[in-house]
Amino acid sequence: MPVKIRELIADLERAGFVNRGGKGSHRNFVHPRVSRPITISGKPGDDAQLNQVRAVRQALQELET
Repeated sequence: MPVKIRELIADLERAGFVNRGGKGSHRNFVHPRVSRPITISGKPGDDAQLNQVRAVRQALQELET
């Protein structure tokens, strides 16, 4: 079963990312220890795209190191 947008958002928020807003269905999440913002687009019930899942995983890995 594919990952949902709401799951990615929940993972980011649990890790301390803050939604700084966006335009339309886009949300930009920032964290002081991560080099670049993570952009998530789509409705919460939509399936996440592979590039969105990768971006979230990379950001969470960057926090761990």
